[in-house]
Amino acid sequence: MKKHIFVFLILSLVLTGCWDRRELNEIAITIALGIDKVDEEFRLTAQVVVPSEVSMKQSSGRSTVTLFQVDGETIFEAFRKMTIDLPRKIYPGHLRMLVIGEELAKEGVGESLDLLSRDWELRSDFFVVIAKNMSAGEILNVATTLENIPANQMYNTLKTSEESWAATKGVTLDEFLMLMINDGKEAVLTGIRVIGNQELGSSKQNVESITPAARIQYDHLAVFKKDKLVGWLTESESKGLNDITNSVKTTVTSIPCPQGGKASIEVKQFKSKMKGNVKKGEPQVEVNIQAEGNVGAVECKIDLTEKKAIDELEKVYEKEVEELIQQTIETVQKQYNSDVFGFGQAIHRSNPKTWKKIKDQWNESFVDLIVDVNVDLKLRSTGTLDNSFLQSLKE
Repeated sequence: MKKHIFVFLILSLVLTGCWDRRELNEIAITIALGIDKVDEEFRLTAQVVVPSEVSMKQSSGRSTVTLFQVDGETIFEAFRKMTIDLPRKIYPGHLRMLVIGEELAKEGVGESLDLLSRDWELRSDFFVVIAKNMSAGEILNVATTLENIPANQMYNTLKTSEESWAATKGVTLDEFLMLMINDGKEAVLTGIRVIGNQELGSSKQNVESITPAARIQYDHLAVFKKDKLVGWLTESESKGLNDITNSVKTTVTSIPCPQGGKASIEVKQFKSKMKGNVKKGEPQVEVNIQAEGNVGAVECKIDLTEKKAIDELEKVYEKEVEELIQQTIETVQKQYNSDVFGFGQAIHRSNPKTWKKIKDQWNESFVDLIVDVNVDLKLRSTGTLDNSFLQSLKE
């Protein structure tokens, strides 16, 4: 009998249910957050789902999301203060996007991200981006077309762009925080902006037109030093950085043909390996890239049936990418002095003892660091045609 009572007591403790559960009608499902700095306070913008509009059965045609905005001395205070306008408590468990205003990013984002880094309700798979030349609130106030929930369109667009274009980079909160505190590599985040008429961007008219008055668009990479934004890369430099850090999945690159005109190379496989060395006490880095691709488009006079022509295109591509990477490295060294490539980590891996000696002066060493870049491209296909039909038209 005593044994049965003991088992009953154990089960009663285990099967008590979720002590901290909250019903759906008690929470405001937040899918995007924006953080700005206004005067001495943080401005928090929450993009919240309107449940009745997401449901197909009850939808009335109104917006699927609504914005709530409040200022607070801390992010935690702003979250709680939002209840003066919001009938439900913010629930960030389904967060897709975190947008940080550029002015706040320049001041430093460490303090503003402390709460989000320790909130147990947050998943770690949402992207962090920087609002370029505008506030985060302005970004979140634009209605989108292909996705009825703007945060979903922002998330999916960045994911697709990262996989197909190579000038952007999807960075999650956990990845960003790790880069801010790690030695030997600084962080980058993708920029985001609104193009077009911002005033009409939040209206229903913006999603009813074939050509929306305002659109959200990603815009190159932001360079950080610790937790502060120190500058922006160009589109080509953003691709160069992703080339170095082995972040390219697929992309398209236009190159000049040997006798004039252009050819487009579709890169299908891209592998970059970084190796650190110490020679005569001086750190050096070697970047070796192996790529495979296809001839995507030909707008020049070239005979693709000849192996010599393919070899020429490969050499031109290799030279173009090597020059782009060297230009990117020089820009970051001279203008921003921020090791966003991870060269310091490469030195650490190859020679921990030397790294221990130089890591406190790495900023000085990084500026003059010698980097040797080698690119090897193999073109595997020219598509369904050998030579372009454009050549026949010109003859």
